[in-house]
Amino acid sequence: MSRVALEKVEKSFGGLRAVAGVTFELGDGELVGLIGPNGSGKTTLLSLVSGHESPDGGRVLLDGHEIQGLSPTRIARAGLMRMFQLTKVFRRMSALDNLLTTGRALGLSRPAAAARAKSILEELGLAPVAELDAGHLSGGQQKLLEFGCCFMVPPRIALLDEPFAAVHPTLKETMAGYIRKRHAEGHTFLVVSHDMPVVAELCIRAVCMNAGSVIADGPTRAVLSDPKVIEAYLGGEGEA
Repeated sequence: MSRVALEKVEKSFGGLRAVAGVTFELGDGELVGLIGPNGSGKTTLLSLVSGHESPDGGRVLLDGHEIQGLSPTRIARAGLMRMFQLTKVFRRMSALDNLLTTGRALGLSRPAAAARAKSILEELGLAPVAELDAGHLSGGQQKLLEFGCCFMVPPRIALLDEPFAAVHPTLKETMAGYIRKRHAEGHTFLVVSHDMPVVAELCIRAVCMNAGSVIADGPTRAVLSDPKVIEAYLGGEGEA
């Protein structure tokens, strides 16, 4: 069963065709790496699925229902969460309050949000900095905090945009371990990353984009060794 499906989806910004007729499916319980050189359209594709951008053409479906035109909040409440490439946390709020605010916004009661936040802080190793303002955390800790916010209400589908970029190896392994656990529980992931060793170890399937199109899709190691993928990285261009 497809959790997310894109059918001939198009998106342009001025003269730049960022997503060029992409057809793609993310199945229930899959853990998929989305790779490609800068400018290939990966972030735009995530934005089209999460509702932060609307397609110029084609259809975006969540569990068989069209979602293009719906707000990001409505899509999130349907069980799809998005982590951004540029970290977005409330810098003047504590790490704990960032989690609590997210949980309350997604409909959790105060006691449920508090219990969930405590669990996430402990599992991600952020309990010692729970009361610090997020702006005082390291860049990697801020990224880990945003990652945790995505799981305050366990999403059926998580879209993660460069979660491992500029993150200390220890925090990177914490994040990867959390993804593995949630995937083993049946959650679905689409992970954008330039960290090929992590993609190769973590993701069962990989999809490679270049110039707005999907050029390879299959078992991760087969995709990483595909001549078209290697050529795309040798001649890649700026992020769409």
